[in-house]
Amino acid sequence: MKIEPLGERVLIKVLQQASQTESGIYLPETAKEKPQEGEVVALGPEVDEDDTPLAVGDVVMYPKYTGTEIKIDGEDYLIMDASDILAKIHRD
Repeated sequence: MKIEPLGERVLIKVLQQASQTESGIYLPETAKEKPQEGEVVALGPEVDEDDTPLAVGDVVMYPKYTGTEIKIDGEDYLIMDASDILAKIHRD
């Protein structure tokens, strides 16, 4: 299935949190926080790259309770307004 966001919306693939802490303790699903990071999969046709400099493949941070959650082929995604994205994440 292919989803194409409309307007100024962005399709984000939710990045899952680790199920184990750095010290080796396994976390149950109920102890994990709601994810706030994801990868941009698609941009709507009205996303202005001057106002919101995003590209497919960018890893971004967003508020905990934003967007519409959907599941595609067993993967978790969010559709949200481009203006809801808080920051790009650069890992060196």
